[in-house]
Amino acid sequence: MINVTKTYLGDIDQFKRYVEGIYSRGWLTNHGPLVMELEARLRDFLGVRHVILTNNGTLALQIAYRALGLSGSAVTTPFSFVATSSSLQWEGIRPVFADIDPHTWNLSPQKIESAIQSDTSAIVATHVFGNPCAVEAIEAIARQRNLKVVYDGAHAFAVRHAGRSVYRWGDISTLSFHATKLFHTIEGGAIVTNDDELAQRVKLLCNFGIADVDRIESIGINAKLNEFCAAMGLCILDDLDHILDARAEIARRYRSRLGQYLDLQQPAADSLLNHSYFPVALRDEPQLLKARAALNAQGINPRRYFYPCLDTLEYLQPQQGQPFARALSDRVLCLPIYPGLHPEDQDQVIETLLHSCSPHTASSAMAEIG
Repeated sequence: MINVTKTYLGDIDQFKRYVEGIYSRGWLTNHGPLVMELEARLRDFLGVRHVILTNNGTLALQIAYRALGLSGSAVTTPFSFVATSSSLQWEGIRPVFADIDPHTWNLSPQKIESAIQSDTSAIVATHVFGNPCAVEAIEAIARQRNLKVVYDGAHAFAVRHAGRSVYRWGDISTLSFHATKLFHTIEGGAIVTNDDELAQRVKLLCNFGIADVDRIESIGINAKLNEFCAAMGLCILDDLDHILDARAEIARRYRSRLGQYLDLQQPAADSLLNHSYFPVALRDEPQLLKARAALNAQGINPRRYFYPCLDTLEYLQPQQGQPFARALSDRVLCLPIYPGLHPEDQDQVIETLLHSCSPHTASSAMAEIG
């Protein structure tokens, strides 16, 4: 089976060395040395002031909202993984959806303006498939309307915009280090901020509100990462250049072979992407279902990211329908992309996809290849 992704596990001997250190110290969690080392290395790698590791990306979102004191409603995108909006609802903050840009597939700044309500306290935007949002425009809106900005950066590890980490924008960015991500800690996540006071609130919230052994300052929860997960993260970070290069080459090959036949996401200007996903937009949902069935028949497992469109979820109603996001959600299929994907397997993905679209598309593509 050729899956949409394959977890990168790094060097097993290096992982064993980290694990042996854990065994010798007997320190498994509660801000152990490997967690501290990983946070420090990530700060340096990302070029940010604070990285606070968490045990998953969804808790990172929930803690971000708490740390910022959000209430009322938040303007957010309907084209994202469900946790972006469900975490808002879970925290008692009402998601108000705004439509997406038809080219970048990110939250549209123009649509944000019209979605802001009297109780709106924040903008929660996703760097969809690692493509940076219109961060300058969103920052201008937030400043004018006195709103907080949270970026769901689950897809955006190592992405740069205007020469610096995309995590330098917004009040807080949240990361997911789930095993399916290009950088992972098996399960895990992180909160990034460049605000010292905000970072301190986040740390308290992640550790039951405990300030030290004899003092509890606030309400909190257990969001700490353990040492074994940190060990995996350190191993993956060692190989990150290889991971990014491999993904870039696979994405280049897809783009050169599919770009004139299928709709592709338009990269944000002045950005360096990480190729965490390779989404394509088919003509419509029937064509998508036909293409997926053809790929499945060949042992290829793409995924519908993101489907269904979040503004259709029953527990988030009432919502105003967002037409472009809904139409795009019906059409997008993410293709396999991961280090170790063999060129012949990628060719099989490409040729099966093109043949399923239409005889004309397939014959034109094959003639060009020949």
